[in-house]
Amino acid sequence: MWKPKHRLAAADRSGLRYPSDLIDAEWAIIEPMIPPAKHGGRKRTIDVREILNGIFYVLSTGCQWQALPKDLPPKSTVWAYFDLWTWDGTLERIHHALYVAVREQAGREASPTTAIIDSQSAKGAQKGGPRSTRRASMRARRSAVASATSSSIRSVSC
Repeated sequence: MWKPKHRLAAADRSGLRYPSDLIDAEWAIIEPMIPPAKHGGRKRTIDVREILNGIFYVLSTGCQWQALPKDLPPKSTVWAYFDLWTWDGTLERIHHALYVAVREQAGREASPTTAIIDSQSAKGAQKGGPRSTRRASMRARRSAVASATSSSIRSVSC
């Protein structure tokens, strides 16, 4: 049974710069899943662990990309890796690996055998669930069609 003493041990992140930073055990699980740098061009000079720390910081605090602390890599670099790894499935694989590791550490099976769904959970699932994180982190864009329509209306109404 999950008790407060278990929760404190699992949530102990003292000694880290930010609570969202990766501990060494988590990094050991994740590191093999990071795609290698592309061939050709310059070598990757950025610390990939710091990129993940930046991504996890934004996701855990809910801050804007512009509010990323200065001791993490530049916001444009962190966002570019976030965008790439969301697209190619790297972040999903990382999430699954950490999820399985936490369950096994707690003495449970890797995947749950039972689920409880209440009416609120079912309503949330109908609205899109996991994809909403991606949409919330992006700015709204106007379509080219909408821009062309509005500009042609202005010129005709003279």
